[in-house]
Amino acid sequence: MARYIAFDVETPNYANDRMSAIGITVIDNGCITAEFATLVNPETHFDSFNIELTGIMPEAAAKAPTFAQLWPRIQPILDSGLLLAHNAPFDMAVLSKCLQAYGIQWHHYVPYACTCAMSRRCCPSLANHKLDTLCRYYGIALDHHQASSDSHACAQLFLDMHAEEVALHDCRRTYDLYRARTVKGGLPG
Repeated sequence: MARYIAFDVETPNYANDRMSAIGITVIDNGCITAEFATLVNPETHFDSFNIELTGIMPEAAAKAPTFAQLWPRIQPILDSGLLLAHNAPFDMAVLSKCLQAYGIQWHHYVPYACTCAMSRRCCPSLANHKLDTLCRYYGIALDHHQASSDSHACAQLFLDMHAEEVALHDCRRTYDLYRARTVKGGLPG
């Protein structure tokens, strides 16, 4: 098994174009080997819905590093393996919009896999494929909408589904960070 980087972001408002938290969980050779999580100062307003959902208060986030300050620390981690997220197009879009907002050049195209898509193949009979539903099904501890817990749960979910031999190549996609969208049919020419 290769190296995988499960990540989860929380956002401060409906625009979903900035992070208020990020959690990253590293999988090496079938084991969780490292975890990183932090609040992020989004340098924008918070909606009451997001505060209630995540419990992240604007005052706490204001003391955290901005995405631009955090990027030198998380970029090498994100570069070190295949990105994973649950409902990955959401997390990839937020990452893309943060990179654009701060004028940070990274990759144009980034491969990723979505544990939500994997779960639809692995557990087609479940009523839904939300992270909390899957964590209950697999017996994975979850403090939902906490980036550290969500990224850890995503990593554990990936390991559990991989053990059931879900074909990763069927769920692997490519994300266009410049256009903030998944590329149909994989990496362009």
